[in-house]
Parts: sequence; C-alpha cells; structure tokens
Amino acid sequence: MLNMVVSSHPQPKSSPQLLNFLQQKVGLTDNAINLGLRQAEIEQAPLPVVLWSFGLLNLTQYQQVLDWEINHK
Repeated sequence: MLNMVVSSHPQPKSSPQLLNFLQQKVGLTDNAINLGLRQAEIEQAPLPVVLWSFGLLNLTQYQQVLDWEINHK
C-alpha cells in the first residue's frame, strides 16, 4: 500500500542547493531525486517528506535534511 501526503497548498520548488546536498552529502542517486521530485509535485508535499515516505531516506538522513534546511533558510 502506497502512502501519499497530499496538501491543498502548492509547495515551493526544491532549491538547487537542496538537490545538491541530497546528492553529494546524503548520497541519493539522480533517479531517486527525480522520483521524489515527481511525486512531491503530484502530492504537493515537501520533497524530504516524500523521500522519507518512499524509503529513500532513513530517519537519520531525514533529520540531516531537516537540519540542513533550517540552517539554509
């Protein structure tokens, strides 16, 4: 069963810096990031939430992304 996070509010596009962090520091592949981006757009959900819900980020990595976002706002 696939869980979806659906928001009624459009989410901002993910920044190139976040995408670079996901690839360079977290180690996600282009395919994983692209899947997350497509699904985040469909669900209108934040990219990190989608990546975590798909199992592409573990809890530690998810926390790293949240920490990165807090420090780069």
